[in-house]
Amino acid sequence: MSPARNEKDIPVTSDWGASLTPRLAQFAAVARHEHVTRAANELGVPQSTLSRAITRLEDDLGVALFARRGRTVSLTPAGRTFLASAERALTAVEQAAESVRADADPGKGKVAFGFLHTLGWETVPVLIRAFRADHPRVRFALVQNYGEAMLERLRAGDLDLCLTSPVPDAPDLVARRLAEQRLRLVVPDDHRLASRRRVRLAEASDEPFVTLERGYGMRRILESLCAEAGFTPRIAFEGEEPETIRGLVAAGLGVALLPPPPVPRPGVRELAVTAPRAVREIGVAWLAGRPDTPPVAAFKSFLLSRRDRLLAG
Repeated sequence: MSPARNEKDIPVTSDWGASLTPRLAQFAAVARHEHVTRAANELGVPQSTLSRAITRLEDDLGVALFARRGRTVSLTPAGRTFLASAERALTAVEQAAESVRADADPGKGKVAFGFLHTLGWETVPVLIRAFRADHPRVRFALVQNYGEAMLERLRAGDLDLCLTSPVPDAPDLVARRLAEQRLRLVVPDDHRLASRRRVRLAEASDEPFVTLERGYGMRRILESLCAEAGFTPRIAFEGEEPETIRGLVAAGLGVALLPPPPVPRPGVRELAVTAPRAVREIGVAWLAGRPDTPPVAAFKSFLLSRRDRLLAG
């Protein structure tokens, strides 16, 4: 009979994982060899240390995992049940370790990369094609989202890098400006301003605006530029995707302030805004203090080398 154990020595339920995990490989080795000494030799530990570890494991579980016959051991029914789960757990840990090693491989690792919807049509595919000319086996997990949501995913560790606008200024993030993009006032092709090439934003102060929802960088930029022009925009419709916004403008439901389209959109005119200066800055951001894997470091360096050429392809 095992000696009586103090209550403080018994793991509470929430500590079972931490208590058992280091001993699963020891248990599995003894089960595989059905011999403590051979298992100890495989693990590179003294036989006495391994014997004590297995006894303590049985005490913690409150069941006998092995039937002992001299120097050999065999699994009890409880031991066989526990072994099946232990082997699944060890396999899962090994697969997870292999996965993170593969993701960090300099030649064929993975980069989790987020970017704005407005950059997904042309800019990001061109960037990745150029990067993979020198890193052909690096893999990408691509995420399109609006700015605030991407920054939250960056903070949560779901992303390594993201292209966003406005360029964030937060103590837990590092951000670098890469490009500046001129914005245009988009009007229906039968609008009173449609024959113009350039306008002041104040000339649209009485117009209903079609814009992106709150949380999108372009929404904040619109409100800021309109305030600078001396008015508060009257929002008629909100959406989540710039080309949908253009479709609503083409239908005569309002005007919009947007970056240039990937391809010309019928039914609208794109007018340069002369005042105030209507631009958006695009930057790359990452989590401060987070070490980069080699593929992430290589892609970050590549993006920084494209400063002021990001939108040129």
